[in-house]
Amino acid sequence: MGARSLVVFAPSPLLTITVESAGTSREEIHLHAGGQGFWVARMAALLGADVVLCCALGGESGAVLRGLIARESVELLSVECAASNGVYIHARRDGHREQLARTEGKRLSRHEADELYGLTLSTALDAGTALLTGVDPANLLDSEIYRRLASDLRHNRVQVIADLAGAPLKAALAGGLDVLKISEEELLAEALADSTRLEDLLATLDRLHNSGANTVLISRAEQPALALDGSSGSYLELTGPRVETLEPRGTGDSMFAALGASLAGAQPLDVSLRLAMAAGCLNATRHGLGTGTRQEIEHLSGHIEIRELTRNR
Repeated sequence: MGARSLVVFAPSPLLTITVESAGTSREEIHLHAGGQGFWVARMAALLGADVVLCCALGGESGAVLRGLIARESVELLSVECAASNGVYIHARRDGHREQLARTEGKRLSRHEADELYGLTLSTALDAGTALLTGVDPANLLDSEIYRRLASDLRHNRVQVIADLAGAPLKAALAGGLDVLKISEEELLAEALADSTRLEDLLATLDRLHNSGANTVLISRAEQPALALDGSSGSYLELTGPRVETLEPRGTGDSMFAALGASLAGAQPLDVSLRLAMAAGCLNATRHGLGTGTRQEIEHLSGHIEIRELTRNR
């Protein structure tokens, strides 16, 4: 894959502090940048994309995040905000994570949100592809920004790819999306799918397409992923190698990042879907979120099978 440029819209990254081997003589403390947007940006950069991360940083945690992100192969463009970014502290004991403490980021002011919007819009117009990621907590900013951003970017021929849920998803669909990636778990939690039956999920693909997403990808943990190719109207089933899962969290973010990086490089949809499945599959075999190597992911993508499905209407 050749180099390609993309912008990741990540309103408020998190600072993560992990105590490894907690309570043992091998105890270590690690600080990392975290949150969906950062993990997506890091994985996309790992796959060769020129990535710009647009976000808001503030307070002590924001200052630490600025330094941590600078160590990654990601260009940081940030808005200074009054409140600190969120922080969580985890302890890992015998391979299991335990949350010890967490603070949440505060809602961005109108001025901060407007500045972040303008920064993302102008940068994405140059890049040509924008990846929209969610907010944590949900009230960090008005979800209307997702509708405006999706609409304005697409009207200026920027490819818009999203991995969202809740109010931001509804808003982004109203603005229009080139590609939507969403998990089966999120579909069920928000009553967007009636069940996990294949026919119900295919019907959900249609509803999301009709709501504003041209192409839709549903990730399903260890089960085959499903997609609707908006260009051809085809339903696709994507199957990867069977692996033992070490870390289920973050597989969807890795899929989304690989999908965005590949599509930003003007790769065909089938090539991009294979890379996305491979990235998610590899992430599941590793500790840490949004991890893996480009060589491993590209090699594994050759083992992803795509089968066209027929829907009973």
